[in-house]
Amino acid sequence: MAKNSEYYIQLEDELGANNYHPLDIVIERAEGIWVWDVGDNKYMDCLSAYSAVNQGHCHKRLVSVMQKQCEKLTLTSRAFRNNLLGDFYKSVADITKKNMILPMNTGAEAVESAIKAARKWGYKVKGIEKDKAEIIVFADNFHGRTTTIVGFSTEEQYKDGFGPFTPGFKVIPFGDIKALEETINENTCAFLFEPIQGEAGINIPVDGFIEKARELCTKNNVLMIADEIQTGLGRTGKWFACDHFGIVPDMYIMGKALAGGFYPVSAVAADKEIQGVFNPGDHGSTFGGNPLGAVVAIEALAILKEEKLVENSANIGNYFMDKLNAMDLPIVKEIRGKGLLVGLELDRKARPYCEALMKKGLLCKETHENVMRFAPPLTISLHEVDWALERIEEVLKEKF
Repeated sequence: MAKNSEYYIQLEDELGANNYHPLDIVIERAEGIWVWDVGDNKYMDCLSAYSAVNQGHCHKRLVSVMQKQCEKLTLTSRAFRNNLLGDFYKSVADITKKNMILPMNTGAEAVESAIKAARKWGYKVKGIEKDKAEIIVFADNFHGRTTTIVGFSTEEQYKDGFGPFTPGFKVIPFGDIKALEETINENTCAFLFEPIQGEAGINIPVDGFIEKARELCTKNNVLMIADEIQTGLGRTGKWFACDHFGIVPDMYIMGKALAGGFYPVSAVAADKEIQGVFNPGDHGSTFGGNPLGAVVAIEALAILKEEKLVENSANIGNYFMDKLNAMDLPIVKEIRGKGLLVGLELDRKARPYCEALMKKGLLCKETHENVMRFAPPLTISLHEVDWALERIEEVLKEKF
């Protein structure tokens, strides 16, 4: 019996935990910015697996290095060394200009690692009293799904039924420099933030905030930790979203596109004065820094550089934003974005419009109910953006 979309959807709904609400498309294969469903219908991917496939789906260079490495060595654990981990460190150090790298797997693991590093630095270096360390975060943040991380979320659904939560976090309004200044105290070890909030609806801080926050953190000996898991590696038209503001954080958190969608690879990059607080046994991961993930990440970063995908993100993103702003779209309250991370805030729920776009061959996803997020692979061309814009305009002029 032929297996169609309905078969796969029913099987997934019957056996899978009900923790996602996906669009009802069953993707079977992909290449570049395009995906095909099990019925061989073609769609443009304008989500990029939440910015994990910045290099495009199934990039041939990544396929090649992964296949070759699979035949040689995939995992040693950190009980032994491997011949690729050092090169991975160097690749990450080259783009971050930091001299100590901590490898992990998922973005949430990297955030947890940064929290542990910041707290230990607070006690061992800054001299905060034991168990008194505090980390300041933004309202509407999204840093992952662990119990510690959701505990300092302001989205009630993320916390419902999962308490009790880890103490030691102070929440301030997004982009409020006065609140940041007033919240910092002698127990503050770090300020953890997304330079542009992705899941919250592509929120960009007010002019001058990030720069003033950098000054405050330096003045008060507080670590500035940038979560660049979604915004980093070219997504916003710069290597890191922090680059738009001309500042360098004390710690970078990376994930998603670090391995081009081929493997879960994440990392925390900082200098030895910070991450040097770790001793053998303090922290670890069986798969973190494995040779398969390392070789894919090395190649993924090389692709971003050699194919000038960061520059393409900036150029195409500016064009995309300009064209959107020129459209007469009464239901659109605001258009926000940098590079190829673009949000359209509607005056109504966004999902019906995402579903309508899917029927026209374009895939995007709503976030926070009334925002449509567009984040295609950074390999997209002007011609392909024009194709997308035509359909976006058509759908946003319809009524649902």
